[in-house]
Amino acid sequence: MAAKAEPIGPRNGHELAPLNTRADGSERPHGVTIVLQGSRNSLQRDAPEEDRAAWSGKLQFFLSIIGYSVGLGNIWRFPYLCQQNGGGAFLIPFFIMLILEGIPLFLIEMAIGQKMRLGSLGVWNTIHPWLGGIGIASCVVTLFVALYYNVIITWVFFYLFNSIRLSADQLPWAHCPQDNGTAEAECTKASATVYYWYREALDASPSIEEPGAPRWWIVLYLLLAWIIVFFIVMKGIQSSGKVVYFTSLFPYVVLTIFFVRGITLPGSADGIIHMYKPKLHKLLDPTVWLDAATQVFYSFGLAFGSLIAFGSYNTPNNNCVRDVLLVSVCNALTAIYASVVIFSILGFKAYTMVEKCITKEIKVLAMHHIGGFMLNSTQEYYEEQYPNLPNNVTSALNLTGCAMSKQLDEAAEGTGLAFIVFTQAILKLTPAPFWSIIFFLMLLSLGLGSQIGIMEGMLCTIFDIDFFKRFSKPVITGFVCTICFFVGLIFTTGAGEYWLKMFDSFAGTIGLVVIALLEMIAVIYIYGHEKFSNDIYEMTGYRPGLYWQITWRYVGPFIVSCILLSSLIFMLLNPPTYGAWNAAEGRVEKTPYPSWVLGIAVAMILAGVLPIPVVLLLRRFQCLALDVDIHQGSIRRIETTVSTKEMMSDQDVISPESAPPAQLLPDAAAKFTIGDFDGVDSSDERPTRLPTSIVRRPKK
Repeated sequence: MAAKAEPIGPRNGHELAPLNTRADGSERPHGVTIVLQGSRNSLQRDAPEEDRAAWSGKLQFFLSIIGYSVGLGNIWRFPYLCQQNGGGAFLIPFFIMLILEGIPLFLIEMAIGQKMRLGSLGVWNTIHPWLGGIGIASCVVTLFVALYYNVIITWVFFYLFNSIRLSADQLPWAHCPQDNGTAEAECTKASATVYYWYREALDASPSIEEPGAPRWWIVLYLLLAWIIVFFIVMKGIQSSGKVVYFTSLFPYVVLTIFFVRGITLPGSADGIIHMYKPKLHKLLDPTVWLDAATQVFYSFGLAFGSLIAFGSYNTPNNNCVRDVLLVSVCNALTAIYASVVIFSILGFKAYTMVEKCITKEIKVLAMHHIGGFMLNSTQEYYEEQYPNLPNNVTSALNLTGCAMSKQLDEAAEGTGLAFIVFTQAILKLTPAPFWSIIFFLMLLSLGLGSQIGIMEGMLCTIFDIDFFKRFSKPVITGFVCTICFFVGLIFTTGAGEYWLKMFDSFAGTIGLVVIALLEMIAVIYIYGHEKFSNDIYEMTGYRPGLYWQITWRYVGPFIVSCILLSSLIFMLLNPPTYGAWNAAEGRVEKTPYPSWVLGIAVAMILAGVLPIPVVLLLRRFQCLALDVDIHQGSIRRIETTVSTKEMMSDQDVISPESAPPAQLLPDAAAKFTIGDFDGVDSSDERPTRLPTSIVRRPKK
């Protein structure tokens, strides 16, 4: 019975035509259908796919990577780690971990994405179908991080718009409220900047179990943040690539402005010296090395899938090795440069606080006629005489001894540094509103640059799933941003900062480290380090040497394993806590998480890890349908008959360049139905032959 040929139309490249039917519908006694499909419907091995997005130029790619990897952590995390872990001595473990861990894993993600021209899900499916869960896990973790990262941008918007004032006195965090009530008492016990952060900006609740209703002003700023993110990423790199020129370059402009102003301020040198004065004995502390390894891991944004996505938009002959080295050096130098800028300003803040402290203590000593102090005594006299005062006198008068080192030792990181410590320092600069505006514009640029990369990694994975290809990118992006906005409303309540701390501690830690470890194992031990090295050689002309082989195969996995084990041990030995705002005392108190919140935290960790073993088991026992793209012009043999078996065992040469243009369907795989060379057509009894440009006869 003759089979009716179906019309050839847009398909996914996996359909099988009937073996006894030609493409034109006529019957053939024996035949074979070959389905050809390159990655993204291309038949050319070295040409980029027709519908695969691509960078408009090298500068756009470089700025996108810089904007993604250089983020808020370079501003408010790295300076804190330097200060706490040996000052300048911390740079030693930092650069060692950068060389042994960061750069090798960075190149793995960039090169594998560039080679396969696929997102995270497609890459791991292609290496081995059982590894498809890595791409899903990466997407889940990225979603969690995107949820709370945009909340930080929301807070930046709040401070940015409230910085639009005419003078320092008009900045809302410059003074305590004058209401002679509880608000004034709360502010007096804390400070104006601390009060403004916890009461005016967040309206913080007493605990995570008493969140209250969403704060309407935070809801509006969160909506604004997600609308902006949507318009930036709605068309992929075609839209986000234009924004990176601002988000990547503007922070360097602001840092340079602050640097020029900062080094001219009194006390800036003390701040920088305090920051980078090496304390070599700290190198004997293993936690210092662990902090360095962790900072390197997170500062590059590894395991999110974003670097794989960025690499997939490159041309196949792009020199990814050079790109990785340039971005790595730029990232490290930016962190050091930002630390100098931050501590030059904090040194000035400490200088002003010391002056205020000395004036106050001189007044106390003069009123009690101690040590020859008078109301007009100078700061030099105080610094000379204070060490000679008896301890019982200083204790009785509650004198602290005003020293720069004590002020600079009061370290802060994260939101505490950006929204409390630095805002207080800005009040001392003239004109304060100008410095406040450009500072928060810089944080906004850094935040958006990283958020663009985070969203690109997640959306690229979604776009690579066949089901979602029927929808346009703006539709999918809008749907994702809408879901993220409504889930993110939990961060707009009075317990919003507490929830953000929990997400930051659990959602993006264990899962990312597990993914990174499996990525290295998958590429180096399953895909094969020799094959991977050959891929890099084909793309760049550079063959990875001994350094790359050792770090990929041994050192890198060992360091990432140490990070994973130490993180798990730390969580088990130290019950997680968060800083709850105590309004009555005007200070933050360490509070343990309730058990139900820890249950949510464990669920988030499992959600970011379980897709890996679940997909492996489902595909191992054939419970999950396998749908892997055929790319790079490979040929999949469907079936052979007796007359074609010998021909198919030989290497067939398919020449897309010489094939008729009608064969190249824009929305479908190219199909060639090959019949028996020696067979006789049933309609005209003439031998059937194919063009030699399409099929080469087997050797006799």
